[in-house]
Amino acid sequence: MTILASEIFANFPSQDYLSFFENDKPKYNRIVEFLEFNKMDVSKATEVPQSSVRYDEDIPKKLHERIREWAILLNLVAEHFKGDAAKTALWFTTPNPLLGNITPRDMIRFGRYKKLFKFIFNALAENKR
Repeated sequence: MTILASEIFANFPSQDYLSFFENDKPKYNRIVEFLEFNKMDVSKATEVPQSSVRYDEDIPKKLHERIREWAILLNLVAEHFKGDAAKTALWFTTPNPLLGNITPRDMIRFGRYKKLFKFIFNALAENKR
């Protein structure tokens, strides 16, 4: 079985379409605002206590990692929409019958990020065939 380089890196967008990173560091507030999450939503989605949700240099590692993953996921979808932030936002806020009529945004908010990632990854892979 031959694995192509394009398959290895298929879970990363080719660029930062939504300007979520600066010098490879996530712009936490921008990512959270794009998803229209409040502190309670972030806490629930990441299983980080609400009192520990912060976006400065002392951000909990788990929170940093999860928000970074969200940014990558959002940019993967943005790549599909050729960088169109409005279409990307609409996709994340529209109930999807393939996700049980829940919005992708709510999948993230309910802590179902990994299931959503698999769904998006598989859909993008099918779309490239």
